[in-house]
Amino acid sequence: MARSALLNVMVQAAMKAGRSLSRDFGEVQNLQVSMKGPGDYVSQADRKAEETIFAELSKARPGYSFLMEERGTVEGSDDQHRWIVDPLDGTTNFLHGIPLFAISIALERQGQIVAGVVYNPAMDELYTAERGGGAFMNDRRLRVAARTKLSDAVIGCGLPHLGRGHHGNFLVELRNVMGEAAGIRRFGSASLDLCYLAAGRMDGFWETGLSAWDIAAGILMIREAGGFVSDMDGSQAMLENGSLVAGNETIHRALMKTVRKPISAG
Repeated sequence: MARSALLNVMVQAAMKAGRSLSRDFGEVQNLQVSMKGPGDYVSQADRKAEETIFAELSKARPGYSFLMEERGTVEGSDDQHRWIVDPLDGTTNFLHGIPLFAISIALERQGQIVAGVVYNPAMDELYTAERGGGAFMNDRRLRVAARTKLSDAVIGCGLPHLGRGHHGNFLVELRNVMGEAAGIRRFGSASLDLCYLAAGRMDGFWETGLSAWDIAAGILMIREAGGFVSDMDGSQAMLENGSLVAGNETIHRALMKTVRKPISAG
């Protein structure tokens, strides 16, 4: 595949930050298992990765604005372009030595996501997409799975953890989907979940309580791989309200209906 100059800039930033995270990942597994030690170390690791990405992208495209998990909003002189960055998506996995974490970088132009990069350095899987140009994993073209029945489908999800609300709502959604799907998976990194869906490794995905940096690049991956993405209400306000349902056209529609249906007693 031929990458644009812009996408190459994003890939270089992600891979440079990925080398840093890979080194830190090797160290974090050797730390004492106390939340203070590893927790602090992870904070240092993702801040360092974010600084690397910020420096690389700022140098390549001066003036672009940023929305970053650690640094927050950085207003640039160019109000038409915004980088949306998660330097370490899957922090809990990282902390526990589970090699499912990623760097996610998306570019938003006039409110539309036009380019995305998600990189898992532990597995050396690089996902890239440009609007109208398709989605790829390590230069292999991606396509969403073709299954059309929930009873044949593996569905990914998130789980509301300690400190998050809506546990009761999620349990209703989970019971609904468990009653219809062939299987449910939770990998712990939303950006990778969306890329796995784009690659046909999963058939559908839903989650609420997400941040823009978790999903911006992954949304484009799925669309460019022929999939459908919306929020729980079927609109396109995923970045604003943090809810997301995705799949091929048939699974997306069926999953959205299943997640939202009321549960009967018994």
